[in-house]
Amino acid sequence: MAEPTETRDTGDTVNGGTARTARASGFRVVGAVLVLMMLSSSVPSALYVLYQQEWGLSSGVVTVVFAVYAVTVLAGLLLFGSLSDTLGRRPVLAAALVLAIVSMGLFAAAGGLGLLLAARAVQGLAVGLATGAMGAALLELSPSHRPALGAQVNSAGPTVGIGLGGLGAGLLVQYAPAPTVLSYLLLAGAFALALVGVGRMAESAPGADGRLRVVPHRIRVPAAVRRRFAVLVLTVVAVWTVGGFYLSLGPHLALSLFRSTNYLLGGATVALLAGAATAAQLLLGRTEALRTAVLGLLGLLAGLALVLLSLGTGSAAVFLAATAVLGAGWGAAFLGSFRALSALADPVHRGELTAAVYVFAYLAMSVPAVLAGLLTNIHGLQRTSVGFMAAVAGVCALALLTTLRLAARTRAEGSTA
Repeated sequence: MAEPTETRDTGDTVNGGTARTARASGFRVVGAVLVLMMLSSSVPSALYVLYQQEWGLSSGVVTVVFAVYAVTVLAGLLLFGSLSDTLGRRPVLAAALVLAIVSMGLFAAAGGLGLLLAARAVQGLAVGLATGAMGAALLELSPSHRPALGAQVNSAGPTVGIGLGGLGAGLLVQYAPAPTVLSYLLLAGAFALALVGVGRMAESAPGADGRLRVVPHRIRVPAAVRRRFAVLVLTVVAVWTVGGFYLSLGPHLALSLFRSTNYLLGGATVALLAGAATAAQLLLGRTEALRTAVLGLLGLLAGLALVLLSLGTGSAAVFLAATAVLGAGWGAAFLGSFRALSALADPVHRGELTAAVYVFAYLAMSVPAVLAGLLTNIHGLQRTSVGFMAAVAGVCALALLTTLRLAARTRAEGSTA
């Protein structure tokens, strides 16, 4: 009887090891897709200055191009956010990667505004389609010995991708030939490799039946948590208003302050913002949510004050320091507010509440950026930036006061209970 038992245990060990290997491989593939998607989304930010110069685009038009991406991401998320629950993670990720490759081809072929808008729209749809599948797959494929890793990658992956995209595109624009073509061809190749990886990974969705059912997310906040939602979402609005401004006009502002034509500086500005955000998220990953949000808002206010100082003095060095402080506040404020928001609703309504958060985030990313771009055409980049940062500082101050009150009320309720 000993031999069959030994054989069976060995087989179980082999099968378990194979399953763990497949799980780890799938986790790496999905993590790579997340970083690639976010990386590709920030590459145009480093190229906007070049597009402006070559095609004669105004700052207002540039921010409209940026807003098209944000709006189509939101549309894709709301229309197809739950599609991978029924169709499966693999086919949804594969479809998103195909769309991403198409968008890279459109970017590479663009010789004017029309194709640039089309490329940005298809790219936004690809990211929106992939977002739900990536988030769920990372949670499902997290290593059993590190169950929180999926949530950490979900949080840090976007800022890592945005930072790498800004820096990489800046390097290519400054030092490589045909950067408005080469950048996108390299990304198309990377997406093709990711597509092969997705094709080989195991399906992780537990309830997938392969059926194509498009069920748009409902935008609804449960009545019991609307007051807390309103307080916390104010931080989300402040965070992504800053993010939208930096990703659309930040590189142009950096080049203006440095009085330089080195495009690497523009990409490095985006990379510095995102890198500081990632560092703050990793550092504060275990800190209580509301405390993290408060620390982030303080960082945002300090960063905005430094940006205003840099604009007043014309100091490029102060602007770099401001960007780093602002990025750290950005990452912490979003991490804390999002974690606190996610805990408001029961699991049945969490998808609806999350969708509502993304509506505010993408609207905050796009609408103020477009307004800033239009005002830049009238008042100039520096004056518009001063007014914009001062207004966002007011929103951050209001968010800080209301979050502190919410934290105090939460502590009082906890001590009473």
